[in-house]
Amino acid sequence: MIYIDKRLIAAWDKIISKIESWVDLFILSLPNLIIAVLVFTLVIFASKYIGKLTQKILSKTTIQRSMKDLITKIVSVVVVLFGLFFILSILHLDKALNAILAGAGVAGLAVGLALQGALSNTYSGILLSYVKNLQYGDWIESNGFEGEVIDIDFRVVTIRQIDNNLVYIPNKLVVENSLKNYSQNSRSKVIITCGVGYESNLRMVKQLAIDTVVNNFKDVKSKEQTQFFWKEFGDSAINFELRFWIDCKSPLEVAYAKSETVMLLKEAFDANSVNIPFPIRTLNFPKDFMKTIKNV
Repeated sequence: MIYIDKRLIAAWDKIISKIESWVDLFILSLPNLIIAVLVFTLVIFASKYIGKLTQKILSKTTIQRSMKDLITKIVSVVVVLFGLFFILSILHLDKALNAILAGAGVAGLAVGLALQGALSNTYSGILLSYVKNLQYGDWIESNGFEGEVIDIDFRVVTIRQIDNNLVYIPNKLVVENSLKNYSQNSRSKVIITCGVGYESNLRMVKQLAIDTVVNNFKDVKSKEQTQFFWKEFGDSAINFELRFWIDCKSPLEVAYAKSETVMLLKEAFDANSVNIPFPIRTLNFPKDFMKTIKNV
């Protein structure tokens, strides 16, 4: 029993001695800890300031906005990393840093396998920030969604749809799948389909439709810039297709032009007694049909 008590006392003395050594080490390291905290605070502020300064410098260049944001983020991260290395040096943790760097290869492989999807999106985000056929403000269609590009980051491409809802498309899907950019071309074609009655003067209708477009759209400066085709003899009308180009960078402008053209053609046809027929169904009853109904 006495032997056990001696062992416990010896163990307790070792614990106390160890704690005292830790306390002494903490007191000795306290100035370095305070300096490290101050340096860390300065690094955070420096990272934000240098990021804003980088953004200001890049704003004077012709680099697209998504690439400017990417460079700014990278610069901020690099500043923070240098600050962390300096803090570890202040705390005399250089050996720990070497051990961390030595194990970074194995840890990086494990993290890479675990975050394969996230890293793929990050790499795709860098690619999208670099290419010039996708920029902020472009109207695109990708992966079944259509809208205006308002943000490109390391994870997703954010687009605003016509109904003002936001859609977040992973960068990987944008890179791997087809992308339709309506804003890359400054001109778009407006296509209108309609039909007129069989009694109509087809040559007059054609000339009337072309004149309506030329006289009301400033982008169409001559009759040669419009295309008019009679397409088919329909069930109740002779159908035609009218095509012309307008200057625009959004499908919304094409939709507005279509809407305006429909109204203008209706007004022109009404003014010239051109009939736009609608499907009519004629029912033929036998002569004795009414008598049969009454007898029933």
